[in-house]
Amino acid sequence: MANQSYEEAIEGLKKLLSEKEELKGVVAAKLQQITAELQTVTPSDGKKFNPDERLKEGFIHFKTEKYDKNPKLFGELAKGQSPKFMIVSCADSRVCTSHVLNFQPGEAFVVRNVANLVPPYDQTKYTGLGAPIEYAVLHLKVENIVVIGHSSCGGINGLLDFKYDGPNITDFIEDWVKLILPAKKKVTAEHGNAPLEDQRKLCGKEAVNVSLGNLLTYPFVREGLAKKTLALKGGYYDFVKGTFDLWTLEYGLSPALSL
Repeated sequence: MANQSYEEAIEGLKKLLSEKEELKGVVAAKLQQITAELQTVTPSDGKKFNPDERLKEGFIHFKTEKYDKNPKLFGELAKGQSPKFMIVSCADSRVCTSHVLNFQPGEAFVVRNVANLVPPYDQTKYTGLGAPIEYAVLHLKVENIVVIGHSSCGGINGLLDFKYDGPNITDFIEDWVKLILPAKKKVTAEHGNAPLEDQRKLCGKEAVNVSLGNLLTYPFVREGLAKKTLALKGGYYDFVKGTFDLWTLEYGLSPALSL
């Protein structure tokens, strides 16, 4: 169906909706269907979405608009990297931190996973996160590790919605988000009567704090904090409101006691 036909169909449905209120539900469903169909075609020629072409076009744009226009930058990057930041953020497609924080290539060493979690130090269970943290701190000498949560996070929603009173209904997700169960327990205890959306936001922020606490279980992270060569920060990006909160984990050693 051509784009013009879609547009005519939508206008016709809107007209029908204005004339016959009792058809509101049917019209709304049809509009949703048409919108979904429109998302599978390109507005210009009506062809179906081609993933290979999208990837090619994306690279060509990067090559001509960024790579070719910044030979000095990419020449330096070819020699190595020395980022100031390690970022742990969510894999959610809506929250690309390089765009949100305007990082340029070489500025941030980024790890993304479901619900931006940092598990506790474990040399056998969580090497997928332990390895990049070790590499960032000991080899790249990053000066900041920033854990960034975000609004409408599916992992946080799952954390709050899963019952945990029977067998898992997922292969991986439940066991993964169990790592931040302390966040759920704290929010439920302190804000259990708050609206669910408020609980989700609070839990998203508290989950960041749990991950910051887990970072303290890594000996080389603690050493960096003690030497003041490393700082831990938490962030929360609300892409609905367009806001970003940032805070720092304060870390200090108690003075030795004289006996």
